[in-house]
Amino acid sequence: MTGLTAYFGLIDVGKVKSGDFVVVSGAAGATGSVVCQIAKLKGATVLGLAGSDDKVEWLRDLGCDDALNYKDADFATKFRTSTKGFIDVFFDNVGGDILDLALSRAKPHSRFVICGAISQYNSTEPKGPKNYLMIISMRIRMEGFIVFDYKDQYPAARQELSNWLAEGKIQRKETIVKGGLGVAERALLGLYEGTNTGKLLVEVQSEAGGASCEERRW
Repeated sequence: MTGLTAYFGLIDVGKVKSGDFVVVSGAAGATGSVVCQIAKLKGATVLGLAGSDDKVEWLRDLGCDDALNYKDADFATKFRTSTKGFIDVFFDNVGGDILDLALSRAKPHSRFVICGAISQYNSTEPKGPKNYLMIISMRIRMEGFIVFDYKDQYPAARQELSNWLAEGKIQRKETIVKGGLGVAERALLGLYEGTNTGKLLVEVQSEAGGASCEERRW
């Protein structure tokens, strides 16, 4: 489902095309990492945003032209430098301050794809964008979407995604938390804290065992 979300969000909503400059927040997550790779396949230049240096390095391994750690103290300065050509497509999984910063770097008629806002889900005081007026002055199209709206197009999208995966054009990574359903709560907390890289899974097993975590790549 995350692959389909990336596919329809970037292609159908974001209308990505060759030559676009695409910025992806939450880029090392299950959806964001696929968005980055599809954008490269479509001929875009890609900047990925993630929350650790290890994730930044992985994004570069995936083919991102640039990647930034949003937890760096000088992230805002680095972001402005990395977006000196301004943004054509912003694929947002995070919301909050990062969305606000991206609005300040938007090109006229840019497309902002609102897939999620994980920074805001448990916030007692959700942040609205201070740069809201940029939507008017830059004629930005900001659109949210639900992947189920595209259910009639799933077969064709699955076929193309499968072909890319088989051809090695798309890689995937899973963070697997072991220990059965007893560790599911901890795993969910880790998702909101951004401890995972790629898809976060809980391994359900019949025998009791201590919690552990591993990563797998394809």
